[in-house]
Amino acid sequence: MLILLDDVGFGQFSVSGGGVPSPAMEKLAKEGVFYNRFHTTAVCSPTRAALLTGRNHHVAGTGNITEVATGYDGYTGIIPKDTATIAEILRQNGYITSWFGKNHNTPAYETSPMGPFEHWPNGFGFDHFYGFMAGDTNQVRPNLYENQTSVGTPQDKDYYLSVDLADKTIAWLQKIEAIQPDKAWFTYLAPAATHAPHQAPQEMIDQFKGQYDMGWDAYREQTFARQKQLGIIPQDAELTPRPNSLPAWGTLHDNEKQVYTRMMEVFAAYGLHVDQQVGRVLDYVASLPDADDTLVIYIIGDNGSSAEGGLPGTLNENALFNGYQMKIEDILPHLNEIGTEKHFNHFPAAWAHAMDTPFQWTKQVASHLGGTRNAMIMKWPARYNKGGEIRSQFTHVIDVAPTILEAAGIEEPRSVNGTAQTPMQGKSFLASLSAPDTKEHRTSQYFELFANRGMYKDGWWAGSMAFEPWNPNRKDFDPLAAKWELYNLDEDFSQAHNLAQENPEKLEELKTLWWTQASANKALPLDWRGAERFSAELTGKPNLAGGRSRFEYRGTLSGLPESSAPDLKNKSFSITAKVKIADGASGMIFTQGGNTGGWAFYLQDGKLHAAHNFIDIEHYSVASDATIQEGEHELGMSFEYHGGDKLGGSGTVKLTVDGRPIGSGTIEKTTPFKYSLSEYQDIGTDTGTPVTYDYQTPLHFDGELREVVVELPGN
Repeated sequence: MLILLDDVGFGQFSVSGGGVPSPAMEKLAKEGVFYNRFHTTAVCSPTRAALLTGRNHHVAGTGNITEVATGYDGYTGIIPKDTATIAEILRQNGYITSWFGKNHNTPAYETSPMGPFEHWPNGFGFDHFYGFMAGDTNQVRPNLYENQTSVGTPQDKDYYLSVDLADKTIAWLQKIEAIQPDKAWFTYLAPAATHAPHQAPQEMIDQFKGQYDMGWDAYREQTFARQKQLGIIPQDAELTPRPNSLPAWGTLHDNEKQVYTRMMEVFAAYGLHVDQQVGRVLDYVASLPDADDTLVIYIIGDNGSSAEGGLPGTLNENALFNGYQMKIEDILPHLNEIGTEKHFNHFPAAWAHAMDTPFQWTKQVASHLGGTRNAMIMKWPARYNKGGEIRSQFTHVIDVAPTILEAAGIEEPRSVNGTAQTPMQGKSFLASLSAPDTKEHRTSQYFELFANRGMYKDGWWAGSMAFEPWNPNRKDFDPLAAKWELYNLDEDFSQAHNLAQENPEKLEELKTLWWTQASANKALPLDWRGAERFSAELTGKPNLAGGRSRFEYRGTLSGLPESSAPDLKNKSFSITAKVKIADGASGMIFTQGGNTGGWAFYLQDGKLHAAHNFIDIEHYSVASDATIQEGEHELGMSFEYHGGDKLGGSGTVKLTVDGRPIGSGTIEKTTPFKYSLSEYQDIGTDTGTPVTYDYQTPLHFDGELREVVVELPGN
């Protein structure tokens, strides 16, 4: 049983001294072994590729998340055939394999219903998949797949994704036990939590009221003290300081404190919620007849806590990906909506830093432990049943696959499906489970993410940070002139003392080693660009809609990923629809995106509407002057872009019926790079979150929608 949470700081959950309750994790830690020096890559897709393949993330083609892939071998976002996954190896050795939850390892342009499917979970060796195909998703309104078939968006009133994933995981294990009880199984559970949006049931949010009024500075101090009490960190460890660019809690005004405490209360409820749901799965696994011979590996985060909410936090994580930072006045009017499906909210960077206690920095920062150090728990009663112990061997996510192979008694294959394999770079740490003093198996490891670089060797760590993670605009940078820091982790658990000036020879040794490792592992050339890497047009990524200027849709079409749909950003376009309707008709004609940004063209009570959501900050809507009468019509919406070469510029919307103008209006700002990581283009329906809350979803077209045509400027 392999479990991987999302966007979790080392000092977040109570199991490692944090302030977010995690009774299920604590129970597992008392039964198993807790690893306090386990490392990830600092962001999700790369960690997941390394986890599944046992190779460094660049070797597995995943130097960054799939949406910002480039054409260089280490950054394509395509896991190559010569790095077969642990699931494929186990499957070919008699295991039933399954995956529940997040898949962020399929190229974005291959996630449409047309595939191709070789890079979907079934193509990675999983007999069964149930989950979502994106980096994040609304917890209340996700778009889900079972294997390669869309199952759409659940509409149950009390739906939460973590509950669904736990239910489906347990149901699958029940089927195995009923049908093939003697068959070995491998199950990979990857909840979306605690990645943005931070959403949880209201009654759980309410129970945390006032518990974080002390603020992030006091939180770090309290967590640090608990970590020492638990023995999670050494008694001589030091608490690293807050970065100068993050504000002290005491300097905030009352409105800021009100918003930020609410955001943390929501986040804590979200964390407790996923702990409970994963706990249900763990309890079921523990009840099985062969529970003692079941290896459980629980990785508490694929990277450090996320600072992608920016300095003041945000109602919409996607705003940062569009190079925009929300202001407190954008957020305050929606205070009571934080934690609901209405927003893709994310807490401020300073809370993320607090979640990473006692370390410096956060997710994305591969140069420091705040981005790369995650807690891990392992339990295997048949091999070792003295629970509650701590292991401190330096361990990396690439070591998990070889550990599973050793536990299963399976040799690493030299060839898989006719393709010679690049040897796994990970090394099994299974011996450390039952032998606390096992010699450290991993003595060297490089790190790189967004040009943030790290090099570990024999207890020493050299790191060079390129950009603070809350800065979306990353332009001038010289990796050869960038500053490096040096730490002795054997004596300095938390990276509190930079020894670069005291030991320049060691620093130069590690810098040279980093360049050697980067070259050998396909981490070069470095690419430090920010938001613009999300744009397929600016980066030249494949796009099923690329090179086309006319798109014809007949009938309802739901769930087309933005990366496979016509790119409407920073340009003029038009949409026409041939319909047959009754008086007072309503329904969605065309939508791309959702409450994080995008467009909608729809009927409501007989009136024609066009709406644009500018990253959940501004919502623009244009309505027809009069209702549209019963009958057959051609309905039109055109957008004339006035921004020229400027990205995210303004424009004018015009509405027509049968060629006659019936309304117009100005869109002052448009979303420049990305509408969403998890919303889709729909024709004739809208089952996700709405572009504007002037209408409610699900919104199906009322009448006959015979044809919808989208036209872009000629290519």
